Amino acid sequence: MARRRKGDPVHGWVTVDKPAGTTSTRAVSVVRRVFNAQKAGHAGTLDPLATGVLPIALGEATKTVPYLVDASKTYRFEIEWGRSTTTEDAEGETRETSDVRPAPDAIEAELPAFIGEVEQTPPAFSAIKVDGARAYDLARSGAAVKLAPRLVRIDALRLLDGGAPARSNFEMRCGKGTYVRSVARDLAARLGACGHVSLLRRTRVGPFAEEDAIALDSLSYIGDKRWLTVAISPLSTALDDIPALAVSGEDAGRLTRGQAIVLTPELAEQTRGGVVSAVLALCDGRPVAICKQDGRSLAPSRVFNL
Repeated sequence: MARRRKGDPVHGWVTVDKPAGTTSTRAVSVVRRVFNAQKAGHAGTLDPLATGVLPIALGEATKTVPYLVDASKTYRFEIEWGRSTTTEDAEGETRETSDVRPAPDAIEAELPAFIGEVEQTPPAFSAIKVDGARAYDLARSGAAVKLAPRLVRIDALRLLDGGAPARSNFEMRCGKGTYVRSVARDLAARLGACGHVSLLRRTRVGPFAEEDAIALDSLSYIGDKRWLTVAISPLSTALDDIPALAVSGEDAGRLTRGQAIVLTPELAEQTRGGVVSAVLALCDGRPVAICKQDGRSLAPSRVFNL
């Protein structure tokens, strides 16, 4: 007999506003405890220094996390000029200093080089694995960490204001795997300056925005479960970019059992003529499965037990 999972069968997304000094893992633990959820996970780690939007999946919504990890993200951040650090943020030790304080027009002249598909070397203090170990663990132990550059996508990067002479504020919209700290490091290098990220806030992850986020600390003081229910967004929220497909109860049963269904002309019309590869199957508005389609059939890749 299968062991009964502890907790309640809570399914959906909670948009948390993570405070500085808290890890993403701890934020997940707090949310899981508050909702007494059986399962929980987050979509996209935020550094302890960072604040802002951390979408946390509960229950069956954890099966949609990979689709949100690929979503576009927006950040606001501040670069403090004059000092580079070992971690490229305010938590590291000073590595180098400089008297250069870049002017706003000089900064703006360099920003186009960061737009589009660009090659970026991740920070040594990052969660990337090197020979089975996290890069930040190796860096903390004093080991020399060399990470290979990789292509990332930056859709927009703009200077918000010049700030004080020693500080500049930015907003960036980017794809997965883009490090703000690397942008700050590389921008400082192009300007012949030293700099590090002194403030970092994520304002959006796909459909989840800061105006909808709930302060993590406030969740701990809420005892009314009816209010907590209002704080949960539907499981399908993370799948906004995937076309939805209405299926019959009979076909929903087949998909739930892991069986493929025939892609009829009517169903194909709902899936943009069979052009897309992934669709969300719904029955009476209830998510049934994420399916792969080959133009002839729909096969379930992730089934929701709701």
